[in-house]
Amino acid sequence: MKQIIQSFKTGETILENVPAPLVRKGTILVQTTRSLVSIGTEKMLVEFGKSNLISKARQQPERVKMVLDKVKTDGLMPTIEAVFSKLEQPIPLGYCNVGRVIEVGEGVSGFKVGDRVASNGPHAEFVCVPVNLAAAIPDNVSDDEACFTVIGSIGLQGIRLLNPTFGETIVVSGLGLIGLLTAEMLHANGCRVIGFDLDPDKVMLAKEKGIDAIQISSGTDPVRVVSDLTGGSGADGVVLTASTKDSSLVSQAARMSRKRGRIILVGVTGLELNRAEFYEKELTFQVSCSYGPGRYDEQYENNGHDYPMPFVRWTEKRNFEAVLNAISRSQLKVQPLISERIPLDEYNRIYSDMNSRKTIASLLVYSENSSYSNVVSVRNQNVSAKPGIGIIGAGNYTKMTMLPALKKAGASLRIIASNSGVSGTFLARKFDVVQSTSNYKDVISSDQVGMVVITTRHHQHAPMTISALQEGKDVFVEKPLAIRLKDVFEIERELQKSGKSVSVGFNRRFSPFSRKIKEILGSDPGTISVIATMNAGFIPPESWVHDLQQGGGRILGEACHFIDLISYFTGSEVDTVFMSSVGLNPDQKTDIASLHIRYKNGSLGVINYFANGSKAYSKERVEVYFGGKTLILDNFRQLEGFDTKGFSSMKGKLDKGHEEMFRQVVSLNENGGSPLFTWASIKNTHLAAFAALESLKSRSPIRVEDLKDES
Repeated sequence: MKQIIQSFKTGETILENVPAPLVRKGTILVQTTRSLVSIGTEKMLVEFGKSNLISKARQQPERVKMVLDKVKTDGLMPTIEAVFSKLEQPIPLGYCNVGRVIEVGEGVSGFKVGDRVASNGPHAEFVCVPVNLAAAIPDNVSDDEACFTVIGSIGLQGIRLLNPTFGETIVVSGLGLIGLLTAEMLHANGCRVIGFDLDPDKVMLAKEKGIDAIQISSGTDPVRVVSDLTGGSGADGVVLTASTKDSSLVSQAARMSRKRGRIILVGVTGLELNRAEFYEKELTFQVSCSYGPGRYDEQYENNGHDYPMPFVRWTEKRNFEAVLNAISRSQLKVQPLISERIPLDEYNRIYSDMNSRKTIASLLVYSENSSYSNVVSVRNQNVSAKPGIGIIGAGNYTKMTMLPALKKAGASLRIIASNSGVSGTFLARKFDVVQSTSNYKDVISSDQVGMVVITTRHHQHAPMTISALQEGKDVFVEKPLAIRLKDVFEIERELQKSGKSVSVGFNRRFSPFSRKIKEILGSDPGTISVIATMNAGFIPPESWVHDLQQGGGRILGEACHFIDLISYFTGSEVDTVFMSSVGLNPDQKTDIASLHIRYKNGSLGVINYFANGSKAYSKERVEVYFGGKTLILDNFRQLEGFDTKGFSSMKGKLDKGHEEMFRQVVSLNENGGSPLFTWASIKNTHLAAFAALESLKSRSPIRVEDLKDES
């Protein structure tokens, strides 16, 4: 299918051929008929992309500090590579989509095939949208009119926060598309609306809708105008829908407001507030968040959990429905706002020079004969007959770490799967992957694939591994292998039946620094003690990583790295684990914890996993104590030895072992041989991680061998 995407690195906007999305649980699949180009929002994205690196840095100073912190811990070159990789990521444009439902996902009610719907889907021929981000279109509302649903909801949410009453005077500052819609809805609500804008055409359009619209020209004082129109009392409320970098509009809004007036920011402005202006009048100021309650809430948007109407009357979806209802009853007349209708293939008539366009709303028109396909060919399939590697997942790890390492190792990459199809196609072009798909089953079933590499969210690792083994594929899966204990045993059964191999992304043991430690320890180091500290960094609690159903928590998902590494150093298996954490959180959602591990050969390991440290400090530190000697590994960049005869130090670039690990992955796929890890090692590491979580709940040490298959 065709989809409009943009590069943050170059600002180039292209119509890309990408795999069409699959319908998922709780979603509907829609064939697009129209989408609206939000000139204001999309223009900002395009201009940001076209700006140089210095300009980008000036616009995002908070990210500059993050980059500088990363330079201190990881080094200059890894940081530069990470920054450029991030900038290269393509961004789907658009969020005002209209189309017809062609498939309904599991668990969906309220929609059926053939329904016309408005949603926040992008500019694409087919979109998959969650049910709480779509609304049915009334029969008497055209597809053109329905395109204004989502952008109208942005203005409507600002109005709801303002809470105007009949007869109040409200100022709308900025009569672009959102401003015009906001002004008209306020007028329909019984308010007297005063609008300001620089563009005479927009002012004239607002006047035709019953707005007291004033063009701001040289000598115009909006504060004086509002004072004159309100008999000196000032506006009851001000809605800021303009876009500007300075704070003058906020100051102006404060000065034109009456005492105890309300100011709502819907657009984008500077936020240097003058305390005196707000203090003297006891003004309230609030920033409006997009379409309404539910926005950016994973449970509401993606998991379909609606807020009960008696407690949250107006959610995103209900705001969509309210706008459509207003259009249906002619309370909101959007036809006059349509400046042009452009066929999708001629999209560049809009995007080539957005600064010079004098349009209000541009609509993209889609062909009724759009072709639906989950797979696209990215390059010619001039590959050997020997099966290559297929990849499931196109996130940051795949993009920034795995694919560069696989390409360097000369891997034959046959197909990559991603949910949206956009990120997978981008990576396929960059790293010479033959095909891109939105259906992971295409990877598992392909006769061109001998090894399946899985880098999805954690809850998908086990079922995808099992499916790949059942199809007779070798598997490499990014850690953890599973987030449920019973899945480890299920994978073990499938592994025995298939005769194939499973490897897990425990890359730390492949680092040259780790191998040097192992070399110094020798083949029989005896009893050793290891302390590994992970300065993991804060991740917001709403992240999927903390979700026990998707991520399994950070101990299971990340600390397992160091269980494997310490096992590698000791040459032994974990016997007993005891874990304590801040708060002893019984639901396992912890990322500030210490694991105390006893090995079967008597060695001891301590893993400190701390998310409450400084970003400027090293992220990972390993201390090894043995036979009167000590080795200190700092962030996989420097290794120091104390009383280690013949060795004092080793320095180099940051190297956590990814390149060597994936070199061996490629060799295993092409030449066969022993897997990267024994199954006994993989199983023991994961059972130790589950034992740690069980220990946290029981507040007692747990023996690994006591964990049994309960399936």
